[in-house]
Amino acid sequence: MELRTLRYFVAVAEELHFGRAATRLHISQPPLSRAIKRLEADAGALLFARSPAGVTLTPVGAVLLDEARALLDHADRLRARVSAAAGAATLTVGILGDGTDPGLSRLAAAYRRTHPGIDVRVRDTDLTDPTCGLRAGLVDVALTRAPFDETALTVRTLRTDPVGVVLRADDPLARRALLRTAELGDRRWFRFPPGTDPLWQSYWNGGTPREGPVVRAVQECLHAVLWNGTVGLAPLGHDLPPELAVVPLTGMAPSRVVAVCNAGDTNPLIRSFIETAAAAYRH
Repeated sequence: MELRTLRYFVAVAEELHFGRAATRLHISQPPLSRAIKRLEADAGALLFARSPAGVTLTPVGAVLLDEARALLDHADRLRARVSAAAGAATLTVGILGDGTDPGLSRLAAAYRRTHPGIDVRVRDTDLTDPTCGLRAGLVDVALTRAPFDETALTVRTLRTDPVGVVLRADDPLARRALLRTAELGDRRWFRFPPGTDPLWQSYWNGGTPREGPVVRAVQECLHAVLWNGTVGLAPLGHDLPPELAVVPLTGMAPSRVVAVCNAGDTNPLIRSFIETAAAAYRH
């Protein structure tokens, strides 16, 4: 039985409601239900009696709850003692993109829960460096988007997002259900400064060199669209001001959300961070 699954079980047992437990755990309900079913299969008995009114613990579930709480308390004390013996540890994380991403929120909650003694420092970066300072040695691990030059880096894909074209809401093309990059050939696009990773630059320009204003931050991109009618690409699913619209783009490879570290890095904090990120973004 994994500690994570036992934490899931304790949350359901204390909330007596799968929906509330999922909210408390910062995960969606289906993976929580699957984890509990696997735990019941491992135990060889039902742990909860389910009804339209909710769930109640079975006698077997009540026994497991006492044991699980004791085991989790012991694991937390063990982790705290080991952390104290090792001294204060710091992990610097570079983040590019939307800080309100639910995957990021789930990751923060999960990593705090499993690594309470680690001082996590976050470095927000602009759009000119997709490695978020990793190559410059400014961060230990990065949460960013691909593609970019992956030489000497280890890249783990966490999620893929479809991409759309950002337009002013009053642009005639904003009423379209879908667009192709060929239909935007006569438009000015926002682009990144000289020296930006060429793979990164090419992707966000739809694979073609473009003319338009140079931007470094997400807000500068949005202002370029709002004030000058510039167009550009962005992952779908992000909130935009009402004056702007995003239209899905066909024929465009999705944008990959990735966790990145230096190849060969053996720091266990980085390895556990990336594994936690993979689980958080999977739900």
